Amino acid sequence: MKEQSIGRMRKLKRKESIATVRLLNGNGKIFINGRDFTEYLQNNPKKNKSNKIPLLLLELDKNYDTIITCVGGGLTGQAEAIKLGIARALLKIVSDTDQKKLKTNGMLSRNSLCKERRKYGLKKARKAPQFSKR
Repeated sequence: MKEQSIGRMRKLKRKESIATVRLLNGNGKIFINGRDFTEYLQNNPKKNKSNKIPLLLLELDKNYDTIITCVGGGLTGQAEAIKLGIARALLKIVSDTDQKKLKTNGMLSRNSLCKERRKYGLKKARKAPQFSKR
């Protein structure tokens, strides 16, 4: 059985996480690293819903199977990288009006915030040791 890839494979980053997303014709199943997405995201309702938002917004959640490979980071970073990857993969499929829907809802913008590096002389990135006058 040959799988027909609809959306391109997209590699997207968030914090230290990298997600590769593939959309296939199907009936709405989402697999992350070979496991069902609710199991992989530890049944966290907020993360489960956030991954489906691009598909639900365009009412395509029952039309495409999504196969995702995630590497690095934690669950939050992976969940946000997955959401961005699904939205960007849908761009190749949907019409211009649907693309505008995704853009106005903030699905296509990458959040580039990451952890700030620790500086010497400080305990953390900005936390200084306690000051002693004498």
